[in-house]
Amino acid sequence: QVQLVESGGSSVQAGGSLRLSCTPSGYLNSRVSMAWFRQAPSAGREGVAALNRYGNAAYATSVKGRFTISRDAVRNTLYLQMNNLKPEDTATYYCAAASGSNTRYTLDSSDYSDWGQGTQVTVSS
Repeated sequence: QVQLVESGGSSVQAGGSLRLSCTPSGYLNSRVSMAWFRQAPSAGREGVAALNRYGNAAYATSVKGRFTISRDAVRNTLYLQMNNLKPEDTATYYCAAASGSNTRYTLDSSDYSDWGQGTQVTVSS
């Protein structure tokens, strides 16, 4: 299993921007699909964005047009650029990596085997 480490969470005002980063602490195959999930208090884990090795991306309807997922192959780092943040984006954000060589890029948490500890994003109105 790979340990994923998220960073970049913070408190911002509505309309602001943040960029989250996710870096593996050990070896992570650069060909696996990766994703961002989030979980608000008293809510279930929600898929936010996913990316496969071909650059195909999927987004939750609630973030489409505001968030962008990307990956730096050289740094082996996954990013989530979040613009025009809203109070309803407040949550703990988790990075996840799939195992194997499939090219699925879903927002289904069961497709991912390695997870980070999360980074907190708080958006105030």
